[in-house]
Amino acid sequence: MAHLTVSVEYGIHCLLWLVDSGDMPLSSRDLAELQGISPSFVAKIFPKLEKAGIVTACEGVRGGYRLARQPEEISFLQIIDAIEGEKPLFDCQEIRNRCAVFGESPPDWATRGYCSIHQVMLKAEKAMRLELAAHSLADVSASVSRKAPRKFFVQIRDWTNQRTSNRKLGRRPRTLDPPE
Repeated sequence: MAHLTVSVEYGIHCLLWLVDSGDMPLSSRDLAELQGISPSFVAKIFPKLEKAGIVTACEGVRGGYRLARQPEEISFLQIIDAIEGEKPLFDCQEIRNRCAVFGESPPDWATRGYCSIHQVMLKAEKAMRLELAAHSLADVSASVSRKAPRKFFVQIRDWTNQRTSNRKLGRRPRTLDPPE
């Protein structure tokens, strides 16, 4: 888990909408446009989430994506690893081997065991991964649900239903009215 890119943020936000959509699949385009983010960017994220078993694709005019598992079973760590890959937080370059005073051959004491800096970074990465594994989509969805007024979720459901219906009829989608 190197630097977390905007893909993680976009992916998690999209997945949160899928939590609330129930069994109705949402297209990556609709998820992107709902949030004002790049549809092509979001379209690149979902195959990774599908490969990791986080979402499942549904074919057809009313197709799109839905969660492949219950939101309680999907941790932030799983999402991040699916999108970014399981890269280490820190890539130790073993600089301790290159000290100018050592010449061609560093002494054993200088290179024995893990690099002290690397040890700290491994400990930090372990703590970070444990924290991310402790939080699920359901946890964050519940937090968002407590904040937003009920009317907001009705507006979202109406908007997504309208988009799906318009696709089926070949009509142009409308924009989302701002919540009051």
